[in-house]
Amino acid sequence: QEQLVESGGGSVQAGGSLKLSCSAPEHILRSCKMAWFRQAPGKEREGVASIFTAGGGTYYVDSVKGRFTISQDNAKNTLYLQMNSVKPEDTAMYYCAANSRSRYMPLDPKEYNYWGQGTQVTVSS
Repeated sequence: QEQLVESGGGSVQAGGSLKLSCSAPEHILRSCKMAWFRQAPGKEREGVASIFTAGGGTYYVDSVKGRFTISQDNAKNTLYLQMNSVKPEDTAMYYCAANSRSRYMPLDPKEYNYWGQGTQVTVSS
C-alpha cells in the first residue's frame, strides 16, 4: 500500500538537532511532491518544507530557513527532515505527506492526498 510512516521525533533542548524520517514506497518518492507539515496544539497545520525532485525545487516556510533541510533517499525509501538549531516554537506534531496530483502548492496541506500519522517533536528551553 501507500502508507507513509514517520519516525525520529522526540525531546530535544533548544539549539540541538533532530532528524525526522518518513518511510515511503519508491513510486511515491519518485513521482510525488513530498512535504513535511507540523501542527501545534490549538493551531492550524502549517507547511514546513517541500521537495519535488522531478521539478528540482525545494520550499521552506520562512521560520525554518537556514535551520531545516528537506531531502530524500530513494534507495532507502525515505524522506528526511534535518532539524538544526531547534527552537521551542518548533514543538509540534510533524507529518510527512505526498501529493500525486497535478497542481503543486508546496506548503498548502489541502493539496496533499497521502499522509502519515505524525511524530512528536518537543523542544525545551
